[in-house]
Amino acid sequence: MSRTTLSRLALASAATTALVLLTAVPAAAHVELESDKAQALAQNVEIAFDAESESATAGITEIRVVLPEGIAPADVAYGEGPKGWKFTANDDGYTVKGPAVKAGVNAEYSVVVKQLPDAKELAFKTLQSYSDGRTDRWIELDENGENPAPVLQLKAAAPGATPISPSPTASESPSPTPTPEETTASATPQAADTEKDDDGGLSAGAWTGIIAAILVAAAAVAFFVRRRGAAQ
Repeated sequence: MSRTTLSRLALASAATTALVLLTAVPAAAHVELESDKAQALAQNVEIAFDAESESATAGITEIRVVLPEGIAPADVAYGEGPKGWKFTANDDGYTVKGPAVKAGVNAEYSVVVKQLPDAKELAFKTLQSYSDGRTDRWIELDENGENPAPVLQLKAAAPGATPISPSPTASESPSPTPTPEETTASATPQAADTEKDDDGGLSAGAWTGIIAAILVAAAAVAFFVRRRGAAQ
């Protein structure tokens, strides 16, 4: 085999190896994020997102994010973003959108989270839309997938850090003010006993009057009997 043939075989083998290595590398996330306070249970954490543009002819117009477990949409506030873009909370996350950024330019924005959950990492599934109707879905939780979701790695919680207390539940709500009827019904035990005496029998004064009347009548009868006997 000539030296030329060997050289060609070596080049072909190198090209094949390079192709295999390239196809084996996992796809890079095209929505990147970072935070200076990426720590479990940290509060008022600003997270910066960088949605990379993959179109040379259309601009990014909307980014829809599904929040990871442990972060409620109501606990997320808008930081800053492209000019004219607005933030809207959804049932499971939020949307930031507005006029299309220039074709080929990344869409950068930030949000502030009230408190991060006690976790090791947080995946923010993202749908990235363009002015031509195209939508890139960065939602795969497998880092080796073709469309991996951006993930924020968290440090362990600081010593003494605790979750923010939840809002009071219905069972913990203060007791309602009693109505006038309830106030009357909750009279003192003494008053209740007096009411029972009034309803269920005569008072002591009434019994005294009755006994006195009987004694007077008896005395009158005795007097009448003695006087009649004397007359006879």
